[in-house]
Amino acid sequence: MSRRLFLQSLGTLLGSLAMPAAAKVSQSNFKTLQTSPIAGFQYHQGEILWTQLAINQPLQLVREENNKYDNRAVLIEWQGHKLGYLPKLDNAAVSQLLDRGEKLEAVIAKLQASSNPWERVKVEVRWVV
Repeated sequence: MSRRLFLQSLGTLLGSLAMPAAAKVSQSNFKTLQTSPIAGFQYHQGEILWTQLAINQPLQLVREENNKYDNRAVLIEWQGHKLGYLPKLDNAAVSQLLDRGEKLEAVIAKLQASSNPWERVKVEVRWVV
């Protein structure tokens, strides 16, 4: 995610938080931050669990501050199983929000049979408002 896109998303989200309570009633309780593939899907338990995964299943986002490869690493788990990570180029906003204690959730947005592991699973990251 580019810095410009992040700032636009953040501005939109902050603007929606300032809306009057009556206007919020008709909206859902989250804002979609991003949709990303899972980095490292082929190296973790994703292939083993593939047949059990389904669209809209919840995923857990786990901040890994001490990850030796990426100090902004965000692990993606499904029912306690490691599927992979948010891609390094897409994890800046999510890692910062998690560090601030913001409530984020993630779900499986897309599943696609493909030999390319970057195309297999798309994750939707949501900011709960």
